[in-house]
Amino acid sequence: MSLASTARTRIRSLLPVRADVAAMARDPRRDLLAGLTVAIVALPLALGFGVSSGLGAEAGLATAVVAGALAALFGGSNLQVSGPTGAMTVVLVPIVAQHGPSGVLTVGLLAGLIVIGLALARAGRYMAYVPASVIEGFTLGIALVIGLQQIPHALGVPKPEGERVLVVTWRAVEEFVRTPNWTAVALAAGVALVMLVGARIRPTVPFSIVAVIAATVVAQVLHLDAAAPIGELPAGLPAPSLGFLDLSALGSLLAPAVAVAALAALESLLSAQVADGMTVGQQHDPDRELFGQGLANLVAPLFGGVPATGAIARTAVNVRSGASSRLAALTHAAVLAVIVFAAAPLVSKIPLAALAGVLLATAIRMVEVGSLRAMARATRSDGVVLVLTAVATLALDLVYAVIIGLAVAGALALRAVAKQARMDRVDFRADLPGEHSEEEHALLAEHIVAYRIDGPLFFAAAHRFLLELTEVADVRVVILRMSRVTTMDATGALVLKDAVEKLNRRGIAVMTSGIRPGQRQVLDSVGALDLLRSEGREHATTPAAIAGARSHLQGAGLLPPPPGPRPGAEKESTR
Repeated sequence: MSLASTARTRIRSLLPVRADVAAMARDPRRDLLAGLTVAIVALPLALGFGVSSGLGAEAGLATAVVAGALAALFGGSNLQVSGPTGAMTVVLVPIVAQHGPSGVLTVGLLAGLIVIGLALARAGRYMAYVPASVIEGFTLGIALVIGLQQIPHALGVPKPEGERVLVVTWRAVEEFVRTPNWTAVALAAGVALVMLVGARIRPTVPFSIVAVIAATVVAQVLHLDAAAPIGELPAGLPAPSLGFLDLSALGSLLAPAVAVAALAALESLLSAQVADGMTVGQQHDPDRELFGQGLANLVAPLFGGVPATGAIARTAVNVRSGASSRLAALTHAAVLAVIVFAAAPLVSKIPLAALAGVLLATAIRMVEVGSLRAMARATRSDGVVLVLTAVATLALDLVYAVIIGLAVAGALALRAVAKQARMDRVDFRADLPGEHSEEEHALLAEHIVAYRIDGPLFFAAAHRFLLELTEVADVRVVILRMSRVTTMDATGALVLKDAVEKLNRRGIAVMTSGIRPGQRQVLDSVGALDLLRSEGREHATTPAAIAGARSHLQGAGLLPPPPGPRPGAEKESTR
């Protein structure tokens, strides 16, 4: 098959199929109701995350409409709901500070291209290798950052300058102490309280929109000037445009684009996994999901939207509301589009403090105390990775936090695997071929020592074996039983070769048994196999290796020669 044909087949596998349309026709009523419910929940979140990103509420709405529709249509999950999220907002804030709104839109477009490239490269499968401790720490860190980002609006003070959320929060608190705004605090706390308490009493009621409407009415009726509103919104989506592109800044925006793409891929696949776990019979296609998210991020900036991902909270609401197909997520986007066109003047009157309350409650609900406690108690390594990832998310940024979490988790996993590898001295007499006297047994035990290697012989554990082997007592033959070596890398093979050479220089012969076919290529690549084969010292079984050791000792005069025929016996047998 030609390269062009392979590429066409790959792209075709990422596009929507007839089964997607058929699924939308099975139970449209349930999907339409679920989509309406998700839209009600998503409206204040889209507004809040748009404001938090620095591009305004209209950017959040445009993202929810455009990215939500495209990801629903082209993504790999029937239940995923996409749009602006808190995790993405955390990444976007420093980009806005450094490059302005045009930089964020350019980053979104570049990130979309990168995520589409990941889909074509079939990178979706690697999500399975992200440890749960990294995901839990990542989620906890995001929740902390989202909550801290809302402090300026919740306190009713102008957002201070700065990129680090801890610094900005501290400056906002200082400003509030100088000029307190208790109206904003009351609105934010009231909205958050209604959402948290209401979710416990009636989980199916969208208390976020109820609380936001109530806060807006109170602010308008009582003329609370201290409750700053969102501001004017455009009546509709802007026409698509590439006017925001700044080609001269592409070099400096590439690194942020990679970070945004990594987060979009990670959070979307995680959200799709959560949706699968909440249902029976649903299974997302990770590569199609990446393609849908990449396309959504490619197009959303053209309409003034920010980068988007799959949203865990909205996806969970979608599943709990009875959604069974993509129609629900498409309905959610359509309802939000109607709101953009028909209710922009009303939406513009929502107090910023009310949206801050929505996001504060969302951040609190993101923290699953039971899951965190279970992860921390599982193993010390899981607890360390969780805390380190959360702290890195808060102090650095999300992508660095995930990289650090993965690196530490990998190092701790290697350490645990290396500890499982053992080299034990074993009694070889049970494998002695033939019958032998006690005197011969004693001679063999005096000159031969046998070791069995269990587990992986790789870079994290190999040097420990080198020390053990080279410190062998003064014997003449070492037998290495290698049938239980599970894996071997070049470092392990080199260490084994080094140990054999050192033993040979001391006059100690090394016999091996049970080398697996998969290990031969590694040993041969570093020249260790030739060394082990020299003078016939590589054997298929342990008895054969012991027989080779006996022959070596007999040749060295340390064991009596094997009994031969009596002189003249051959002549007698021919008579």
